[in-house]
Amino acid sequence: MKYTCLAAGIAAALLITLSACGAVSPQETLSRELGVDLSSGTAFSSYDTHGGNGDGTSCTVLDFTDHSLAGQLEDASDWTPLPLDPTAQALVYGISEDTVSIGPFLTDADGTPLVPEIQTGYYRLLDRQHNKETPLLERFSFNFTLALYDTDTDRLYVCELDT
Repeated sequence: MKYTCLAAGIAAALLITLSACGAVSPQETLSRELGVDLSSGTAFSSYDTHGGNGDGTSCTVLDFTDHSLAGQLEDASDWTPLPLDPTAQALVYGISEDTVSIGPFLTDADGTPLVPEIQTGYYRLLDRQHNKETPLLERFSFNFTLALYDTDTDRLYVCELDT
């Protein structure tokens, strides 16, 4: 009995140790999603309101003081140089035309945009909605990831909205 308990204790310790080795960093997760190497990025800040049902807004900011990301994005076909297209503009900062205002959607609880104004850089919009027949801004719900890289500050903002 004594050896059975000892063996069970050792097995439990090994399982805990091995499961900790499988932990994935935010950089690894975002690298896979965005198709670029973010391993040299340092977490700068994080905001997340996703609850138990999966709905919410998040924004992770990574700092690239080594300037390693700009070259990757310049060569990546699925990243677009700024300025933002009208859809991305509405999602991040909002747009106003005549008497109609749309957005912003990527905001904190007080309605403040999660991404500061960016003048030069790149962005990528990933539409994670299953049914993409309706234009993104005309839908009743949103499921997207919008990544914006500021070449002036070497910061990457990765924001998600799930409703």
